[in-house]
Amino acid sequence: MRHTELVESFKPLRLVVAINPTASFGRGRQIGPKAVESLRALGHEVTALEEPNFALLLKRGRKAVAQEPDALLVVGGDGMVNLGTNLVAKTSVPLGIIPSGTGNDMARGLGIPITDTSAALASVVRGLTRPPRAIDAGKVTYLDEGTGTDATRWFACVLSAGFDAIVNERANLMSWPRGASRYTVALVIELLRLRPIKYKLTLDGTVIETTAALISVGNNVSLGGGMKVTPDAVLDDGLGDVLVVEALSRLAFLRVFPRVFSGKHLSDPRVTVHRAKKIRIESEGITAYADGERFAALPLDIKMVSGVLNILDQRP
Repeated sequence: MRHTELVESFKPLRLVVAINPTASFGRGRQIGPKAVESLRALGHEVTALEEPNFALLLKRGRKAVAQEPDALLVVGGDGMVNLGTNLVAKTSVPLGIIPSGTGNDMARGLGIPITDTSAALASVVRGLTRPPRAIDAGKVTYLDEGTGTDATRWFACVLSAGFDAIVNERANLMSWPRGASRYTVALVIELLRLRPIKYKLTLDGTVIETTAALISVGNNVSLGGGMKVTPDAVLDDGLGDVLVVEALSRLAFLRVFPRVFSGKHLSDPRVTVHRAKKIRIESEGITAYADGERFAALPLDIKMVSGVLNILDQRP
């Protein structure tokens, strides 16, 4: 197609861009403004949202999405994808992703470039000309610690309720060191404290009582920057892949855990994956994380909802 034909066929769109300026510990703070500038230069009407915290960004995002823009674009990591998911789930507004976070697991699973900002922005522009993809998301129901009433929240990638969630919780409580090394320190501390955890899982009505080290529910493949906890998960099959790694000694855990990064852990007899639409996870003293964000203390209920999330098709 010649340049003149591209200009003639161009349709300016109303876009909302939500930016996390602290993504990847602030190293990606220029990516959001660059994306807004580039999209405006293409002729689109762009509303940029940038707030100092998640709650304020969510509040402004709700108002913006209520105006039914042509797309909501999030700039950041998996936490921003989670924010976008909670803003547009069950709506017709598609979600686009410009990754600039530390993990970028949702972008990775969707085939979006994660190391080249220009390529990622080009993928958004490409996606704006295509029909969106309809994928699943998990609807989580839990007891809100502040109000004492039931609350709901969506996740798109992976929910964790085992060792990796414990490490996240530990890291969030630490003030030192700063940056990514905080998670390494938290990992070492929790590895030294590794203990078996009793769980009660209810999967589509079937009850499983087990003692485990790792429990994850995957709609997508990976978490933690490419750790393939649920390597066979499918984004649009209406099911969650429930990973159960049985309780292990510290030495055995050290042998199995590295294999999770490549997705080769499924061949271990102490690792099981179940597929279910309705999932309840019960245990004491565990706080679940999803899409890298703190969700709530167990117990919680998950319902995988088919096609509830429209995503820009940013694949090559």
